[in-house]
Amino acid sequence: MKLVLTCEHAFNTIPEEYKELFSDAEEILNSHRGYDPGSLDLFRELEVLADFNQVQENGRLLVEVNRSIGHPNLFSEFTKILSRSQKTEVLNQYYFPYRNSVETNISAFIEKGEKVLHFSVHTFIPGLNGIVRNTDIGLLYDPAKSGEKEFSKNFKRKLKKENPHLKIRFNYPYFGKADGFTTYLRKKFPENYLGIELEINQKFVSKNQMDHRIKNAVVFALKGSLK
Repeated sequence: MKLVLTCEHAFNTIPEEYKELFSDAEEILNSHRGYDPGSLDLFRELEVLADFNQVQENGRLLVEVNRSIGHPNLFSEFTKILSRSQKTEVLNQYYFPYRNSVETNISAFIEKGEKVLHFSVHTFIPGLNGIVRNTDIGLLYDPAKSGEKEFSKNFKRKLKKENPHLKIRFNYPYFGKADGFTTYLRKKFPENYLGIELEINQKFVSKNQMDHRIKNAVVFALKGSLK
């Protein structure tokens, strides 16, 4: 199985030509809305396992590469004010290059008869709107895809073997079949593609670094799951 590793929300970087739109948004850019703290650190630990890896180097508040064209949250409140032509320019410069690169490499593997596991690394805040999110790790997949379901169950077993105290839930805190890059790719590649989103609780993150015990558990579990 070929591993395609991605990280959509590693950075909060805004390109120079659009920084004026974010002149009063430093606090938001540095919050969970701007990026996924700890995701890049974990991604870097995992990339040695990957046959192809890709990280989005611009912030999601410019344009959200984990949303489909037409989704109401494709552009943030800071960039929704752009004209149609300006939005097209943003898409052409910062959205399509990322997504097309991942899609092209997946396509190349599948055309060679390979099976692809797309593993997308994310983190989430411990609580939202006063509600505590009751899990340490979430594994998001489409329940209708038997391969994704079996992989997630096996990956969970291996994670628990590495760290029995971890609380791991499926399709939480988000639904795996909601709009996202993996959802789009499942439709594009109905055969030989597994799309899994890994969500790690940010309570394990300090100064943008993931707890080493979590990193080790995920690395060993993923390595074992690829055999």
